[in-house]
Amino acid sequence: MPIVFIIFILIPIVEITLLIHVGQLIGTWYTIGLVLLSAFIGVNMLRYQGLSTLARAQQKMAHGEMPQQEMLEGLVLAVGGALLITPGFVTDIIGFCCLFPITRIGLISIAKQRFKHKMARGSFSQMHGSFQQDIDDNPFSAETPTTNTARKEHRGEVFEGEYTEQQNGSENILPADIEHKKNL
Repeated sequence: MPIVFIIFILIPIVEITLLIHVGQLIGTWYTIGLVLLSAFIGVNMLRYQGLSTLARAQQKMAHGEMPQQEMLEGLVLAVGGALLITPGFVTDIIGFCCLFPITRIGLISIAKQRFKHKMARGSFSQMHGSFQQDIDDNPFSAETPTTNTARKEHRGEVFEGEYTEQQNGSENILPADIEHKKNL
């Protein structure tokens, strides 16, 4: 994580320095206009590329295929869009690299190779917690797998039957043809 911290500190310093130098060269209003123009062009390109990627993903899903490349491209497009909205020239250059298909595919292939290399080395083993889950587990419960296992052993009997609810005062009456009565 130190690299991310350095990037978040370094990028704004570089952007401010570059904006000041460009502002001194071409003027403040031209610099502001250039930043706004790049954001406008970038947002329009993002919309076009995003719709194109979405159409390809829908086409693959219609054929029963998983659109994994399109999903990755959508992620890179989202990052590129965020960078283009951020004022500055360095972020605009990186954002435009995310929008052009040739550089976007190159960025995705580099990221895939790095993830494969990290997975082969076992670099992702620093995560804490458990990802074990059975089919019957509730994914939104706050229980650990050990407490869930203890409760699963004492679930009781399962029975089938039909019933109709009849309101009679404040209690529900079930038909008498059900053999087992279950305490709720």
